[in-house]
Amino acid sequence: MGAIFNVFPLILIPVLTYNIWAFGATATSDGDGASVRQHLADVWVRVPMASAAEWTISFGDVMVLLALILLFVELLKSTSTGTSAIFNHALSMLVFIICLVEFLLHPAFATSVFFIILVMALLDVLAGVVVTIISARRDVEFAGQH
Repeated sequence: MGAIFNVFPLILIPVLTYNIWAFGATATSDGDGASVRQHLADVWVRVPMASAAEWTISFGDVMVLLALILLFVELLKSTSTGTSAIFNHALSMLVFIICLVEFLLHPAFATSVFFIILVMALLDVLAGVVVTIISARRDVEFAGQH
């Protein structure tokens, strides 16, 4: 079970959630993504604050928060080395490429919320590659020092 957790890129969860929701919304509506953009802005929760202001939380805010939490876990996972980490980096790269293609080609994905998720997928890939390169350099340096 732990090996699957190490290989599976967690940033895929918000991407799949957005995909299922966006493709479902465009299949039942006009197809230009306007209903998707409207639903991202719809207020889900209103929280009265002590300052007498009202904090509104939208569906898009929840999607970004979910992606941010999972990115944090992915960054922690990127510090591990081994075969499962390499597979994780490869799958993370695949997730990023899919996100980029969707963002550029499908109108329901041309939103700020999905762009932020796309950037998080890129950061996941970059963090994994940088950590792997740094740890590989350290392994080489320690192997050379007897």
